[in-house]
Amino acid sequence: MGLSVKLVGSCDARVEPVKNGPTTKRTLVLLPGLDGTDVFFRPLLAALPESVHPEVISFPAAGANEYTDLLKIVCEAVRGIPSFYVLGSSFSGPLALMVAAMEPKTVLGVILSVSFLRAPRPLYARLRFAAVTPVIWMIRACLRLPLWLARGSHDQLRLDKAETWRRVSAGMVAARIRALLLIDAREFLRDCPCPVLCIAGRDDAIVPKRNVQEIVTVRPSTQVKLIEGGHFATYTNPAAAAAAIVEFIE
Repeated sequence: MGLSVKLVGSCDARVEPVKNGPTTKRTLVLLPGLDGTDVFFRPLLAALPESVHPEVISFPAAGANEYTDLLKIVCEAVRGIPSFYVLGSSFSGPLALMVAAMEPKTVLGVILSVSFLRAPRPLYARLRFAAVTPVIWMIRACLRLPLWLARGSHDQLRLDKAETWRRVSAGMVAARIRALLLIDAREFLRDCPCPVLCIAGRDDAIVPKRNVQEIVTVRPSTQVKLIEGGHFATYTNPAAAAAAIVEFIE
């Protein structure tokens, strides 16, 4: 059974938009994946044009991190932005839709980036009992071994993964995994008051194409952009991701 979330109240936004000379910039609020940091957004941020003003909202490394808790944090962070687009990466796709539901007058569009409405695979939901700190710690330990053996490697993705592991505990990742395995954001997408773009990696094994199909089934007007890459497609193929975002915004 999916998690039913009731949204109450709204975010108050009443300041002037960001200016770039005579042209008003479009603000893009980016919500991260399970790591909750800006790390995996860095290549995309570098690829965005000056006409887009990015604002990355990081999640706390401790405390409650259910979707409703994070929604409050996001609402506080965007207070003062009169209008913006919101991108939810992976774990944060449902959260981006919740923000749009809370702020129908200020959110101009939602971008679901390699994301989902429900548990990406039915098997994941059945394995929710395994989303506990010791299991996540063990998985991380196994993944760290190749990093340790390749100390001289300049593979930036490996290095960035290692950075997120240092910054975010296994317990926090486990808590967010349990939250995503309970969420059901189909109603939020169906009732979303603004346009929606879905960016997906062609070879995403973590959030497979069935999730894109479900998004389009729930909301046929959703724009879909498939880009080369796996679950980290927006990281490994930032130019294509940025182009899709700019096209959607413009």
